[in-house]
Amino acid sequence: MMPLSYANPGEVSIIRKVGGSPEVKKHLENLGFVAGGNVTVITTLNGNVIVKVKEARVAISDEMARKIMI
Repeated sequence: MMPLSYANPGEVSIIRKVGGSPEVKKHLENLGFVAGGNVTVITTLNGNVIVKVKEARVAISDEMARKIMI
């Protein structure tokens, strides 16, 4: 397992675990980051990570991306 922030752009990964406080976990789950789901890193810009999750593009901070294990 490794944090999402280390994934290569264009690579489809399976989410293994979502960490963080209960509030952070709930926020990420609401965005579509759930264990067993697919996520693709589109690009990284200025410390933010743009990902495709559940057919939507979402920008999250690098700090948040480190809480999502793939």
